[in-house]
Amino acid sequence: MGVAWERIKNGIFNENVTFVQVLAMCPTLAVTSSAQNGFGMGLSTTVVLIGANFVVSLLRNFIPDKVRIPAFIVVIASMVTLLQFLLAAYVPALNKSLGIFIPLIVVNCLILGRAESYASKNGPISSIFDAIGQGLGFTLSLSVIGMIREVLGTGKFIQWQVLPKEFPALIFILAPGAFITLGILMGIINNRKLKKARNAN
Repeated sequence: MGVAWERIKNGIFNENVTFVQVLAMCPTLAVTSSAQNGFGMGLSTTVVLIGANFVVSLLRNFIPDKVRIPAFIVVIASMVTLLQFLLAAYVPALNKSLGIFIPLIVVNCLILGRAESYASKNGPISSIFDAIGQGLGFTLSLSVIGMIREVLGTGKFIQWQVLPKEFPALIFILAPGAFITLGILMGIINNRKLKKARNAN
């Protein structure tokens, strides 16, 4: 359990996809106009990541090096196809809201990166926990960015009015708002890291 917790904690904090590795910026900036979209995208990516890591880890000794990357992409694409069928059947509103970004999970560098750097070199159980950690970190990041943009851009959180109706700044639910929100959050996180490093010295 110690190793499992370490992989999960590492994915959420030390190697956070959005704020530390700065990967998967396309969905991060495109679908986080609301907390619901951010959470849905993060959770969808996590499901694909867990499935892909597990299958790649099981097949790691059977996939020739020359076709390693194409094989990983086939595995990821299969997982995304299954996910899209499930979303269309059981959560059609979310499927419609996320649109083209569900199929684009296939080329999400987070999933291919974890398949290459971790799942292809480690056992299935460890790879699953690595995927859970990375996926939770990604989901948390997208949900926080989506929540901030939704509240500042619409004055609402999901369906609840949390700010005065005249307060919302429309820019936050538009493309520039995604860059502004991400930049401010990354600045806060990096500032905290610098302070911790200084205090440690």
